Amino acid sequence: MHGFGVNPRDKLQALRRKVPQRNGAREADASASNFIRSIIASDVEAGRTRIVVTRFPPEPNGYLHLGHAKSIVLNYELAKEFGGRCNLRLDDTNPAKERMEYIDAIKRDVQWLGFDWAQGLRFASDYFEQLHAWACHLVHIGKAYVDDQSVHDIREGKGTLTSPGRNSPFRDRSVEENAELFARMRAGEFRNGERVLRAKIDMASANINLRDPVIYRILNASHPRTGAVWHIYPSYDFAHGQCDAIEGLSHSLCTLEFEDHRPLYDWFLDNLPVPSRPRQYEFARLGITYTVLSKRALTELDERFLGSNHIRLHRRACRTMCERRGSD
Repeated sequence: MHGFGVNPRDKLQALRRKVPQRNGAREADASASNFIRSIIASDVEAGRTRIVVTRFPPEPNGYLHLGHAKSIVLNYELAKEFGGRCNLRLDDTNPAKERMEYIDAIKRDVQWLGFDWAQGLRFASDYFEQLHAWACHLVHIGKAYVDDQSVHDIREGKGTLTSPGRNSPFRDRSVEENAELFARMRAGEFRNGERVLRAKIDMASANINLRDPVIYRILNASHPRTGAVWHIYPSYDFAHGQCDAIEGLSHSLCTLEFEDHRPLYDWFLDNLPVPSRPRQYEFARLGITYTVLSKRALTELDERFLGSNHIRLHRRACRTMCERRGSD
């Protein structure tokens, strides 16, 4: 991307200047008040961040929509502004719902907005071996276990917002038994859903996401990139932060629904020998009246009624609008 490689400290003076009055003071004030920009500027100035690295990590399980444009513009423009880089990483951890058609469509949309992946197109599946090794690490230090309960029983055992969860009857398996069972899960010896690997955290935590989340599940399905090599796949929560760490992210920008997941993001990074320590920050999703901003809803609409050409008309995002919205 043009402008990358510039010393990020040299960019700070530009942040202190008055924002150009393109369409009035309101627009300028909105651009200047982007709180994520302020966080990054502070990190760079204090020396906490040497190179600003962000990413856009869509799941290739549907077409992008106008809401994704905000995330694309925010991640790419902030990285460019501070002389860093933004990675395009496809979170391909669920082969049951992913297609090459969606991967190709995502790449087209990113290019349509004027961005690219000069640093290389990345996939979560590029890191499957490393993610599996880290899951084994959690097993060997006693912080992950294989659970034989059904999906229903695991869900019921999680408790509610006002009541704690209950421990799985398989929570106290030995390290040796867990390691053996997890190896057999990878080898494809079990049926879909027969067992899962869970992190051992705190079933009484006020944050439900910390109540022993599932980090690997059995899915005997062919993957668009790795074929039939894998019989287990990592959860999004497990893959997310570790992929960020592998890629050396400085700022992992997510929408607000991931705010409650941040303690789990941090827990994994704190308990794994990761090569870097990214930080997660959340921003508001884009909302537009009378506009469908749901990938699932658009995919269903596309498959049942319209066809992808109509969906692409919906996804013609306005880059300028996203830049003006910032991280609000």
